[in-house]
Amino acid sequence: MKRMIFGGAAMLAAVLTAVVGLVPASSAQVLPGPRAFVSNLDLECRRTNPYTPAFPPFLTRHLDPALTGLPAERVVLGPRQQLCVPVAKSGVIPPRGVIDFIRHVDLSCYQIKGLSVNFTLRLRQLNPVLAGLPGHTAVMGSPQQLCVPVIKNGSVPPPDVVALVRYIDLKCYAITPTFAPGTSLSLTHLNPVLSGVPPHRGILRNSRQLCVPVRKANQAVPAAILNIVRWIDLEKFDLATTTAISPVQLRLSHINPLLAGLPVERAVVSGPLQLAVPVAKNGVIPPSIR
Repeated sequence: MKRMIFGGAAMLAAVLTAVVGLVPASSAQVLPGPRAFVSNLDLECRRTNPYTPAFPPFLTRHLDPALTGLPAERVVLGPRQQLCVPVAKSGVIPPRGVIDFIRHVDLSCYQIKGLSVNFTLRLRQLNPVLAGLPGHTAVMGSPQQLCVPVIKNGSVPPPDVVALVRYIDLKCYAITPTFAPGTSLSLTHLNPVLSGVPPHRGILRNSRQLCVPVRKANQAVPAAILNIVRWIDLEKFDLATTTAISPVQLRLSHINPLLAGLPVERAVVSGPLQLAVPVAKNGVIPPSIR
């Protein structure tokens, strides 16, 4: 049975590689600018049942301009802890040309371990809904999760969307001190597979992590994609909600080239734990141009 599942995953990886390489230039969607993409990327991170993929250790290297001086680090994927899926906050929907990409950003987050980097940053909210919140200082500690791109239930996005999403790998570090906005938000799912989940309200509690972009195993990321991915910095807050959300059973398939041969994972996704929202670091805003 495992062999059949692995074979299916390998076939999916081959199909993804083929279709991405065959997109006619005239039919491809235009990549959004880094600022438009990043500032609209909000992910609700929901608890999953644990699953540990069998994969050897690999190096991660920082892509964010503010963090490229930090050393490369070898990581081992531990148990799956969360699935982070795109949402809109308080009825503010990402603009056309941006939502076409954001709605397909699904990240499966696995526990990792590492040494504390003890790196201090000044964070500022980028999403318009939270733009009124004050900036605050955060000290990055130890890495806790690696969040990697997946698709749900075999629903493959358009090839030009896959070309971007497949390289969004975020390494999540514990941060201190905590920052608790107490902001109340309504959240609406954007991904087509979860469109049946009803809108719900949540309150932003303590900040817990800063998730920053990394390159896995020296992968060559296309320049146009790298120009977007390297600016994705998401601050994760605890999310308090009184809305009952029924568990959802999903099949998760890896789409990053390094992990695309892994077996399909079955996941039971339960209530929301956290909300990851885009931030700028040390006053540096992602560029608007492509």
